[in-house]
This record gives sequence, C-alpha cells and structure tokens, in this order.
Amino acid sequence: MAKQKHLDLLLSGNTIWNKWRRAYFDVQALEPDLHGADLHEADLRGADLHEADLSGANLQDANLQEADLQETDLRGADLRNANLSGANLFKVHLHSADLRGANLSHTYMKEADLSKADLRGIDLEGANLSKANFEGANLSGVDLNDGNLNVTSVNGKKV
Repeated sequence: MAKQKHLDLLLSGNTIWNKWRRAYFDVQALEPDLHGADLHEADLRGADLHEADLSGANLQDANLQEADLQETDLRGADLRNANLSGANLFKVHLHSADLRGANLSHTYMKEADLSKADLRGIDLEGANLSKANFEGANLSGVDLNDGNLNVTSVNGKKV
C-alpha cells in the first residue's frame, strides 16, 4: 500500500511534490512508495515521479503530460485513457499494465518494458520506442505514426 505521506505530498500539487523530491533526492524521496494508490483523474502534469513505485496504481484518466516517469514501476497499473503526452518513460516498467486508449504521443520510451501490457487503441505518434519490449502485448489499433521503433522486441523478435 502507498505511504500516506507520499500520497499526501503528491496530491498537494506538483510544485510542492517536485520541491520535496529535489530537497530529499538522496533519502526517501528517491523511490516514493505509491503502490496501489488511487490517482484516478489526478493532475500530475510535469510531476517528478522517476523511480517511484506506482505498481498496481489506479491512474485511469490521469494527466501525466510531460511527467518524469523514468525507471518508474508501473507494473499492473491502470492507465486507461491517461494522458502521458511528452512524458519521459525511459526504462519504465509497464509489464501487464492497462493502457487502453492512453495518449503516449511524443513520449521517450527507450528501453521500456511493455510486455503483456494492454495497448489497444493507444496513440504512439512520434514516440521513441527504441529497444522497447512488447513481448505478449496487445497492440490492436495502435497508432505508430512517426514512431521510432528502432530495434524493438515484439514477441521475442526484433523488428
């Protein structure tokens, strides 16, 4: 379960959250525990969530535009219809996450783990997916316009 202190700080606004992350970058703020948090429809635009544990979190309809989610654990998270446009998703862990209808346009997703994720109908226009892992992912109706798929793995094969 999410640490209440971390959840309260995040929900107090991005300015306070990001200041706290910078002030305590070498202590507990390095890897915030937001496991299983209910952040449905939360405005997390521009939030510094790098290396956070958001596994199993409800981020349905959340605004994560331009957020830093680098190396964040989002395994099993509900990101249906979330806006992640322009977010940093370098080495993000999205194994078994539900991203149906999410906007991932212009995201940096190099080396992202999207294995077994439900990606039906997502927008990946202009996304950098270099070396991403899509093994076992559902890619029905995915928009890859102008996406960079350089050396991406899909079902164990490089494409």
